[in-house]
Amino acid sequence: AGGEGGGDGLAAAHAPEALRGGPWAGAPGPAALRLAGDAMLAHAERLERLEQSRIAAARTWRLSRPPLRPPAPPKERPTLVTEPGHISGEGLPPVITRIPTEDRVVFLTIDDGAEKDPKLLEMMRELDIPYSSFLSDHVARNDYDYFRRMHADGNGIHNHSINHREMPKLSRAEQKREICRQQDVLEKEIGERPTMFRPPYGAYDRTTLEVAAECGVELVPLWAEEAFADRMEWGRGDRKFHPGDIILTHFRGPNEWKGTMPDMIRLVLETATEQGFALARLEDYI
Repeated sequence: AGGEGGGDGLAAAHAPEALRGGPWAGAPGPAALRLAGDAMLAHAERLERLEQSRIAAARTWRLSRPPLRPPAPPKERPTLVTEPGHISGEGLPPVITRIPTEDRVVFLTIDDGAEKDPKLLEMMRELDIPYSSFLSDHVARNDYDYFRRMHADGNGIHNHSINHREMPKLSRAEQKREICRQQDVLEKEIGERPTMFRPPYGAYDRTTLEVAAECGVELVPLWAEEAFADRMEWGRGDRKFHPGDIILTHFRGPNEWKGTMPDMIRLVLETATEQGFALARLEDYI
């Protein structure tokens, strides 16, 4: 450390301008504190603008109140194991109906891709609500751009087979084509290879899980509740959400439902908010 002022002087000379002039080496000076304060204020103002936007969106989409915000994603992902009553074995992806968590969150998943309502994308974007989709190629293929927009908004896109056939009724080779081909299609169309597969109708056998694993599937999420435009169908007698529940719904419209996709979302959000639950991003917990 030769020279007048020693190493501390050299360090100070090369420190960022905002950090110079502090009372001791390495301590932030007034300029640095001002910058930090300005950044915190800007962040707080941004959060306030986002919240005001959500409040306005809740009015636009005719919600009685804004949806609850989910907590920050867990730093450590929960360990996922096959739930009792489902097929399990070494090397097989876990089969679940809920995520093991104490957070008061539930997860919305939408199957097949038949109805491509632009209002759904608009509503979920404005309300900042996450969801995951499980696509079947035979109904999604006429407009993958719709699902690319969905994915660009931060929502997961996963596998629901090529032709939506009942897996246990197929041979091993047929099951593998249904699952692996859709893995390839979604990797090409969306840009990511899915890690989750939901068997059509929730029907599967050991062969389904074996070939899904061979195709790169890491999880088989089923569901605890199902949502429609005019009602909820509950998997439990208490007719309530439980922490970590996975909700199933479908891409449907007035031709098949008593309502629209936004009607279904409104019902899910109102029910969840009334019961004290927020909708969280499934991919943040797996």
